[in-house]
Amino acid sequence: MRPAGVAALGLALALCCVRRARGETYSSMLTVRQALATERRLLPHLAAYLEAERQRLRDLQRFYNKVWDLHQGAGASAVNPLLAYTLIKRLQSDWLNVVHSLEATENIQALKNSYKKVEKDLPEFEDLEGAARALMRLQDVYALSVKGLAKGMFQRASSTHLPDLYSPGQHFPLSADDCFLVGKVAYDMEDYYHSIPWLEESVSLFRGSYGDWNTEDEGSLADALDHLAFSYFKAGNVSQALSLSREFLHYDPSNKRIARNVLKYERLLMENPEHAKAEVSLQRPNVTHLQTRDLYEELCRTLGSQPAQYQSPALHCSYETNGSPFLILQPAKKELIRLQPYVALYHNFVSDLEAEKIKDLAAPWLQRSVVASEDKQQKAEYRISKSAWLKDTVDPVIVSLDQRIAAMTGLNIQPPYAEYLQVVNYGIGGHYEPHFDHATSRKSPLYRMKSGNRLATVMIYLSSVEAGGSTAFIYANFSVPVVKNAALFWWNLHRNGAGDEDTLHAGCPVLGGDKWVANKWIHEHGQEFRRPCSPDPRD
Repeated sequence: MRPAGVAALGLALALCCVRRARGETYSSMLTVRQALATERRLLPHLAAYLEAERQRLRDLQRFYNKVWDLHQGAGASAVNPLLAYTLIKRLQSDWLNVVHSLEATENIQALKNSYKKVEKDLPEFEDLEGAARALMRLQDVYALSVKGLAKGMFQRASSTHLPDLYSPGQHFPLSADDCFLVGKVAYDMEDYYHSIPWLEESVSLFRGSYGDWNTEDEGSLADALDHLAFSYFKAGNVSQALSLSREFLHYDPSNKRIARNVLKYERLLMENPEHAKAEVSLQRPNVTHLQTRDLYEELCRTLGSQPAQYQSPALHCSYETNGSPFLILQPAKKELIRLQPYVALYHNFVSDLEAEKIKDLAAPWLQRSVVASEDKQQKAEYRISKSAWLKDTVDPVIVSLDQRIAAMTGLNIQPPYAEYLQVVNYGIGGHYEPHFDHATSRKSPLYRMKSGNRLATVMIYLSSVEAGGSTAFIYANFSVPVVKNAALFWWNLHRNGAGDEDTLHAGCPVLGGDKWVANKWIHEHGQEFRRPCSPDPRD
């Protein structure tokens, strides 16, 4: 299994206000919404260009009608000297002005200038790749049909009789070019498991509208056929590669490269006729080398619902004061989720106003989330989100929240015994694959705080989601759905200081919605009399 990472260390990062990093739009829904606002700024400029072009074309139509009428009437004989003069003038001057008019150039230049003004705020190609990989991630984790996704529907690939995992209020179907670019991203990664279904859908859609060219399209039917044929060849299906290449030549008979491919595929099939009959089974790449992938994805697909066999009379709901005066008037609403590992959900832990305030405070500071790998911190494809760290000096709402966490847990959360509040906003298909919050190596940056390992986690859901985004505990085999304003608590370490393997957990990909969480990690030191040690590994 890939070594389990831990979330980035709060005290190691200095807060600094920076402009959105280029190529990081896809990793946070906040920046995705900002990109939507950027496109909204472009629309009036396109509208102005269209109006200028309509006016130019109306003037051209007027000129055409004038000349056409002359040719239909008496002017066709040109015996009138006035008509003869205007004919010569038109051919020597008017047509020249029409053909070489700068009006069209000026109109498009105005649009280009407007585009350049917002260009610095536009997504990079890296964002397009990240968004395409996100669609493939959702396809895999939630076992979604590519054909359904192309229609704007989140249907399971296995059965049409099951309800959709997510039913948005409005469907957003994908175009042939949209599907082509997803397939091409997979193709460029030599991931033919994903490139083939997406390119198949692209080819199907292009075939349905062949001859209609859209200005905004990057690809074409020929491009899709080319990439799909080679994907099939690399996957071992020479017969299908040959059929698609022949179809390509139907549209572009002079393409020598494809013609050579056809000869190559024909020769391969002649040398080994079995290739024509062989059924090729595409193997999904395990790019993250997760041994727990199947269990993780199955837990994500439950969307947080629990199987009946995990119901236990020992699990209950209660009002808790934890012996704290802070909670006497407003006890914590505790739902005990599991005993091993110990996981509890505290409902209505923050108010709507507090949740919005925390998100607003964090928004300007969000940067791509990193993971700890040995003694380094780095970005990783298995964690797609942005995060920010908030000190209690930022705003009184953070002070109040810290007091509430201390009262609920009974632990010392004063620095350096706890990290600053980490606020996380997930991106397109945002997720965090199975990991431990506690350090599994003494080389971890967590130990730079010199306050021991992460003893406990408090994770507060600052928003709701429409689908997905559950917190899945892999080895313990259960998941917890996103519950807005609730706080999820668990112990990362046993009382003897050893890490609890059952706390291996993951943030499932967000299928629909905008997921925000706030994390508070509490360390071992400072808790000696609040959670005493025990030599018993079961404690």
